[in-house]
Amino acid sequence: MKCKSNTYHIFFRNLANPIKTKIISALKEKEMSVSEISKKIKVEQSKLSHALASLRFCSIVQSKQRGKQRIYYLNKQTIIPILKIIDKHKCKFCKYK
Repeated sequence: MKCKSNTYHIFFRNLANPIKTKIISALKEKEMSVSEISKKIKVEQSKLSHALASLRFCSIVQSKQRGKQRIYYLNKQTIIPILKIIDKHKCKFCKYK
């Protein structure tokens, strides 16, 4: 599958944003609602909703309806494996004090 070159920019911009990185880290632990994520990462819901919309645009984060709540989780098909590779790379090559 061929993508436009600006796809990398869009994708990695999501991973470089501190709020979005906190969301991704929180969702690595478990799936959560907006209010749970907001409480966990201490970000107001309006900022959080904007960040989640961007993450959903790239399917980094997906959601499902559970009653009246929308539950967010990481894309298990692609993002979880990418994060595992990043963690492995960091442990092997990024030796910061």
